[in-house]
Amino acid sequence: MTSYSNFSDEQLAILLKEGDHLAFTEIYKRFFSILYIHACRRMEDDEEANDLIQEMFTAFWDKRRLLDLRGSLSSYLYASIRNRMLNKIANKKVSEKYIDSLAGSSELDYTYADHKVREQDLKQLIEKEIDALPEPMRTIFILSRKEHLSHKEISAELNMTELAVQSQVKRALKVLRRKLGFYSYLLCFFKLL
Repeated sequence: MTSYSNFSDEQLAILLKEGDHLAFTEIYKRFFSILYIHACRRMEDDEEANDLIQEMFTAFWDKRRLLDLRGSLSSYLYASIRNRMLNKIANKKVSEKYIDSLAGSSELDYTYADHKVREQDLKQLIEKEIDALPEPMRTIFILSRKEHLSHKEISAELNMTELAVQSQVKRALKVLRRKLGFYSYLLCFFKLL
């Protein structure tokens, strides 16, 4: 039986192209340790380095018929593992950026959605309290804060004095502040409904 350990790299490459499993095994034995050490120095994870070497040798076997060695077998294998490491690092950076952007956007989406739900709840509470105001206070308040009419316009529409309209708006704000708290009161006061 022929000992493949005595063959040169070039002879093993020729046998490999012909589909010789033992030639492939000898190439694997010769270069695995060296390539593994080389990959471990550049990769953060030894298992990841091992996986890259295994993938490279699998592709090497699968593409053996297309093998075009212009230089030495060792140069070809080093270049092949180097390219795989560079691709892995580049893919990892892209993945990290994508994950970071997803995390940031989902956090923003959650914050925005939470804010919108709270805002809607607050609006409903304010509406309920405005509806509970006695007449004509409710009507005057709605004309002032929702319809954005001036006290003069409201007094003309309701046939009241401007002073009476102003008094009703102040009383409505006082009632709402007491029932809703300061933040909700500010929303009403600054017409943010």
